[in-house]
Amino acid sequence: MSNAMIWWGGQRPPLSPMTALGENALPGHLGIEFVDCGDDWIRGRMPVDQRTQQPFQRLHGGASVALAETIASVAASYCVDREKYAAVGMEINANHIRPAYAGWVYATARPESLGRTTQVWTIRIEDEAGKLVCLSRMTAAVITLDRK
Repeated sequence: MSNAMIWWGGQRPPLSPMTALGENALPGHLGIEFVDCGDDWIRGRMPVDQRTQQPFQRLHGGASVALAETIASVAASYCVDREKYAAVGMEINANHIRPAYAGWVYATARPESLGRTTQVWTIRIEDEAGKLVCLSRMTAAVITLDRK
């Protein structure tokens, strides 16, 4: 994709409502927050702590996937007319590259394709030193609100 503005309405979406959307659901329980946004990308973060670690104190792979899908699916929903459509996860994969043990991990999502009925997003999850922890790709289905 180009560096053109991807957001519906031509303005960057507000971050605090994105974080608030997940407060009483899985994203809130995992501590996921939306922290930054550009014309063609969005970034969120998640703590690496007892909520997101596996028994050996490494970041749980499932938590990484939950972070990736949260950031990409919420971003996808801000690329369509939210009064008519919703974007929902259809498929996700993840390659876990290196462990993270503490601090925060940051997920940056960028669209590869923004179609009428599907969107494809690549999500890079990095540790606080900028080292790649996980690389994920998610496909979202764009559906009418009456199908939500």
